[in-house]
Amino acid sequence: MTKSFFSNLYWKIAATLLLLMVVIGCAYVFITADTVQRYFQEKNQRLNAELAAHVVKEVKPTYLHGKVDEASMDKIMHSMMAINPSIEVYLLDVDGNILNYVAPYKKVKLDKVGLGPIHEFIETKGQQFIKGDDPRNPGIKKEFSAATIDEEGQLIGYVYVVLASEEYDIAAHDLIGNYIMRLGGKTMIITLLTALLMGLMIFWLITRYLNQIIKSVKRFKEGHLKERIPVKSSGELKTLAVTFNEMAEEILNSMEKIKTTEKLRRELVANVSHDLRTPLSVIHGYVETMLMKAQTITSEQQKQYLETILKSTERLKKLVGDLFELSKLEAHEITPKKEPFFITELVQDVSQKHKLIAEEKNLTIVPVVDNNVPMVHADISLIERVLQNLMDNAIKYSTDGGVITIETHNHGNNVEVKVTDTGQGIPEEDIPLVFDRYFNLSKSASGVLKDQDLVAKSSVGLGLAIVKKILEIHNATIHLTSKLNKGSSFSFRLPVYQVIKPVKV
Repeated sequence: MTKSFFSNLYWKIAATLLLLMVVIGCAYVFITADTVQRYFQEKNQRLNAELAAHVVKEVKPTYLHGKVDEASMDKIMHSMMAINPSIEVYLLDVDGNILNYVAPYKKVKLDKVGLGPIHEFIETKGQQFIKGDDPRNPGIKKEFSAATIDEEGQLIGYVYVVLASEEYDIAAHDLIGNYIMRLGGKTMIITLLTALLMGLMIFWLITRYLNQIIKSVKRFKEGHLKERIPVKSSGELKTLAVTFNEMAEEILNSMEKIKTTEKLRRELVANVSHDLRTPLSVIHGYVETMLMKAQTITSEQQKQYLETILKSTERLKKLVGDLFELSKLEAHEITPKKEPFFITELVQDVSQKHKLIAEEKNLTIVPVVDNNVPMVHADISLIERVLQNLMDNAIKYSTDGGVITIETHNHGNNVEVKVTDTGQGIPEEDIPLVFDRYFNLSKSASGVLKDQDLVAKSSVGLGLAIVKKILEIHNATIHLTSKLNKGSSFSFRLPVYQVIKPVKV
């Protein structure tokens, strides 16, 4: 892959660079040629700006009866041809019409010359580069010199001198062209080679790091999940490397989470299967016994069997309900319907409902409420579910003669609710895990239980997992403190209901 990349992308970049250099070189030659030509034209005009004025001064042309004096024009022709054979001299009237001229081969195609450039030239005294009409080549502009012809203070015409005749232009263009090609060609070749070599070196350095990035991406794709791109460069390539490394970490973390979730799913299925099997086995066993002993079973035994079956069905119903509720919470299908209510009243109500169950196990429930606790803002039915699960958990793991305390306290903008028991407690290493679905207490904890069904007791079930999920959708957190063989304490806080006062207008 690296070889293919080097042979394709690298040389494509090299070819693009070479083409770019050729275009720049041609543009450079063209601009240089145009600049040099303009330089020579401006130089020629600047040096010969006073030529027309000297012509007028030395051999002033005269008019006889409105026509040019042929004798004076002959003087001009011989003088100009002797001074500079590359120029063309034209005599114009006040409207720019060509009255006579001195030009090679008498090849003149225009009858009139535009006066705008002539006036501008005379006003600036030839200090600005100005081009005028070329009478021999319509549409072509040439550098020139011009001067007025005055007689007794009155303008009678102009002398218009084209400083570069057609023959001079042809020769000059050939010379300048050859010079520019020699100069520009050498410069372009040297520039192209230098820029190309430097560019290829820079692109090689860039593509070398890019090849390393591609190699790391390929290794990651092949399963080397620990592969990372070394951050050596700066700019976009550094951003690319850092982004890939972060993405790789996210993928790795996601894979670990998926593995953990899959493990929890299997454990959940196993635990649910076990918990479902236990009541179903009890129900099946007692129903089968009642059928087999239908003729001999006493009314008292029948009642006892039916009560056992009823308890098993209730346990089964609770398990299925918990599973359904937890699934909806984890899927974010439950949205809390918050409203203001007094948490102390809810605590009293929950305590009263669990009083009979606690008394059957020789447990005491002690509600400790602060009458000054304000109303909280939460979903009352979901918070009641939290309190019920915490109380069920406390009753389940409390020993004979134990005390369960449920209390409320005001904490500024929050109200704290705490459920404490004097039961078996939780080992320190298990505390962070008790809110996981179907977490099993360690043997050290379950071993102290004085119950025939240790398996059922050792499984925390879904109650605490539901508590955690409900508080999470209330933006609250459940806290647990526990000491082995001394008891546990669960607490959480809810926000105080804030009365919004109407704004006076």
